[in-house]
Order: sequence, then structure tokens, then C-alpha cells
Amino acid sequence: MHQPTAKQKSNFILFLFVVVKIVLQYVVVNPIYELQRDEYLHLDQAHHLDWGFHSVPPVTSVVSWVILQLGNGIFWVKFFPALFGALTIVVVWKTVESLKGSLFACILAASALLLSVLVRINILYQPNSLDILSWTLIYFTLIRFIQTNHQKWLYWMAVSFVLGFLNKYNIAFCALGVLLALPLTSQRRLFANPHFYYAGILALILIAPNLIWQYQNDFPVFSHMKELAETQLVHVKRMSFVKEQFFYFIGSFPVLIAAFISFFTFPAFKPYRLFFGAFVFTLAIFLSLKAKAYYAIGLYPIFFAFGAIYLSQLLQSGWKFYLRYALFAIMLFFFYAMLKISLPIFSPEKYVEAAEQKLPFSEHTWEDGKKHPISQDFADMLGWKELASKVDSIYEKLPNKNSVFILCDNYGQAGAINYYTKHKALKADAFIPDYIKWLNLDRDIETVIRIKTSSNIDLERDHRLFRSVEILDKVNNRFAREKGTQIILLSQPNVDIDSLLRKERAAGNLQ
Repeated sequence: MHQPTAKQKSNFILFLFVVVKIVLQYVVVNPIYELQRDEYLHLDQAHHLDWGFHSVPPVTSVVSWVILQLGNGIFWVKFFPALFGALTIVVVWKTVESLKGSLFACILAASALLLSVLVRINILYQPNSLDILSWTLIYFTLIRFIQTNHQKWLYWMAVSFVLGFLNKYNIAFCALGVLLALPLTSQRRLFANPHFYYAGILALILIAPNLIWQYQNDFPVFSHMKELAETQLVHVKRMSFVKEQFFYFIGSFPVLIAAFISFFTFPAFKPYRLFFGAFVFTLAIFLSLKAKAYYAIGLYPIFFAFGAIYLSQLLQSGWKFYLRYALFAIMLFFFYAMLKISLPIFSPEKYVEAAEQKLPFSEHTWEDGKKHPISQDFADMLGWKELASKVDSIYEKLPNKNSVFILCDNYGQAGAINYYTKHKALKADAFIPDYIKWLNLDRDIETVIRIKTSSNIDLERDHRLFRSVEILDKVNNRFAREKGTQIILLSQPNVDIDSLLRKERAAGNLQ
């Protein structure tokens, strides 16, 4: 019988890692949870393809369009972040191979990624999964250029940057960290390579449509960053940022430490010291900007390649060989703990019960800076089907559906209603970016189904514009972040509503 070659064996094991990774992303989410609020916005963008959006660059909308063509089902929504996570493992595996690492080193690096915070990141259809993959691709192409001195890798690095940039602007910090580190290492000669600049020009050309879109729309990226700084980043503490970096890969921390040491003690890795410098510079930038801790996750995957190879060299013989098993045991131990704490495998009742018993890690800090008994992401994955179903029931009873306008307070409400509704003609809107650009006000509006968050209790404007204001229902799921969101029927208008809304949109006064 023909024996498989070492390459075939390696590829088969890598294939198994990919399959396990993708399957794992489905099984760590309890079916009681729905999609997360950001996911509904991203899925709605599939209907409005453009070179940019207020909150994200255009790549997410393209992936959403693909999901739409595949039927828009939950399976495909969950598949793509799982795929990006699996591809991150593939890139790191190929990095180990390019650095002449053993099969054990490949398996160790892949396990470190499989049993890490990436499981948490990859359950959500957000730009973060592709962002981490893009960071890893940039580092991989740079490693390949250092190894081969082939100019093509500079152009592949440019393409990787473009993919990352058009997915999430966070990739700019990856590039900045590398650029700051280069002059301090032997790789500074890259600045004398004309292809380095040609690749940069190529990247600029490819991202130009998005930059033009930003210019034409008054650079919403800056207003979005300002909004984040005022509402979310203001609650970020620098020490919390540092602490969370340790927890993200706590089970594989020995591999990371080995990676950092290897740049200064392992002669074969001397040409790659710039990666350590890039790591330090990028973390320092994030710290100075009080960034969210997860922004930096893309830094780490590539280091598992270096750490795994270095440890495979150190633990080759004697009693140290058995420490290899200890590394996997530590990973599994902490992964099991992470399953119980950080992943939505239990019901909301179980998490609340744990908080009432004051169990360790049972309190969660939300964007408002306050402690809650359930993770904000988990709370953001509840109540949406209930809201959409109740809106559908009200919509069905209205006589003239062409004159119905559904107005929401946030993109989660609008996106969820549009995703779950059973009526093709039903469309929910909101007076917020990006929905404000998608409004259809060129029609007679006689009835408004108004969706208001529980904190938005002012009905004065509604009574002024409509003779009939009825609070018909609300979101009752007590674990949902949208708990108490009201569904209000506004009818018998006192003014020409569609004309009023067009004037207010033109004046930028929509409320």
C-alpha cells in the first residue's frame, strides 16, 4: 500500500483543523440566540452596494451580497466568519512550513489559534474576522519577501493591505507598526527598494474608490471615530486594555512568550526581529488612543508560528519532550474555562444565575461602562425575532400597506425587522447613518409604525404630527438589550408627513 508523503500527511491534518474550526463555530452558539445587532446592519448593506458606508468600508457589503445570493440563511451568515478564522489557521500553518518548522510546530501553532479568543471573534458576522486574517496575510507576505527577496511578495502584501483596508480601517495600524519598526532593523533596506513604493502606489490606486467616496461624503470615518470616542472609548481604561491582551491567548501564552524570546536567542529568526518591533509600536499606538482591546488581536496569530518552531526545537529530547503534552493540556484547560465564560453556549438564565451567585467572571462591562449579568454581545443576540414578528402582525392588519412607513431608533431594529419579516414589501428605516441614505420618501405616508427604545419615551412630537398615537406592543424578552422597546402606531396625520420628512432630511434635521 502506498504510504502518504510528509506533505500529504501535513495537508490532511491541516484540512482536519479547517473542518474542526468551521464546525466548532456553529456548536459553541446556543440555538436560543439570534444574530447580533451589527450583523443585521451588515446584511442590509447587501441591498445597497457602495464604495463605502458610515460605519464600515465596502467589503462587508460584498460578502453580504454573496450571502444574499446563497439564500440569506443563518448558516451562511455564520459560515463566512468561521471561514476567515479557518483561513487564518491556514496562513499561520503555511508560515511555519515556510520557516522550516516541523509538523509538530504546525500542529502546535494551529491548536493555539483553534483554542483561543478567535472562537469568540468568529461567531459574529462582523469585519473583525477578516481584519485578523488580513493582518496575518500582511505579516506572512512580508516574511516570504524576507525569505525569498522576490518582488511579487511586496505586491501580494499590498493586495493584503487593500483587502484589509476595504474591510476595516483598523489595518492602517498594522501598516504603521511595520513602518515604524523597519528603520530599527536590518530590513530597513526595504526603503531603498523601488518595488516597495510601486506596491504602495498599487495599494493607493486600489483603495482610491473608497477614499473618493469618503471625500464625497465628508469623511464619515472621522465622524464615526468621534462618535466612538464620545460614546464607547471614553469608558476604555488603558490597564483594562493591557489585561485583556493576556486573557485573549492565555492558554497558549507560553507559545507567545517563546516567540518573543526567539527573535533574540534563535539565530534563524534574527531577520524577523522587525515583527517584535511592529508588535511593540502597534500596541503603544493603541494604548495612546485608548483603543478597544480587541482591535489588537490581529497582531498575535503570526507569532504562534515563531513560538511553535522555537518550542519544537527546545523540547526535542529527554524529559523536555514530554512538556509538549503539557502545552496542549494547558490550552485545553483554559479553552474549557473560556467556553463557560465567554461563549454563548448556555441560556441567558444560566448567566444571570451565575451573576446572582457572584461567581468569578460572571459580571460583564458594557459600552456604557456599567456592569451587567450577561455579555453585551449576548444581550444583543436576543429579542429581534420577537420585535420583527410583532411588527409583522401589526403590518398585516393595516389596510393600505403602500402608505406605511416603519421608523426605528437604531440599525439593529431596522436590520432585524428587514431580515426576519415575512413580507417582501415591508421595509424598516431609521434616521441614522447608513439608513438615512436608503430612505424612500417619494410616496404618500399615512401611517407610521414607530419603533422606540425604552429610553426614548417622549411622545410630544408624535402627538403633534398625528391625531392617533397607540402603543401597541413592546419587546418583552427580559435578557435582551432591546427589552422594553415599544411598537407605536401613528395614524391620521395632521401634516403631509412625506413632504415634512423630505424637508427635514434635506436640512439634516431628522430626529
